[in-house]
Amino acid sequence: MNKIIAQSDVLTPSRLFRTTVRKLTFHADPSHGWLEVPVIDIMALGIIPSEFSHIKGDMVYLEEDCDANEYILAAKANGWTVNITEAYTNNDSPIRTYARWHLLDAFFVNREETHNED
Repeated sequence: MNKIIAQSDVLTPSRLFRTTVRKLTFHADPSHGWLEVPVIDIMALGIIPSEFSHIKGDMVYLEEDCDANEYILAAKANGWTVNITEAYTNNDSPIRTYARWHLLDAFFVNREETHNED
């Protein structure tokens, strides 16, 4: 017997994360800062970080001037609660050495996770 799935039954990323509380870390060094967020959040919120943000593994480090604020505004607009703690270093942050954000990086991170579940 085939069951017709109603649109309201489909679990989309925005429905999945609708009531999410995010506990995030804002990393800063003497001259810049980045908000560390999961790649899946970027995809669920539909935001596109600038080339000034970085990626490592399944985490994106959103630069503080635009990208971090865009994330916070989008998260709150979707009903998320965002709690941020700060981590500061007196030296250059290692985040500076991470790869620059690129949409394809996020695609391959999620693709690898999908293949690992098989």
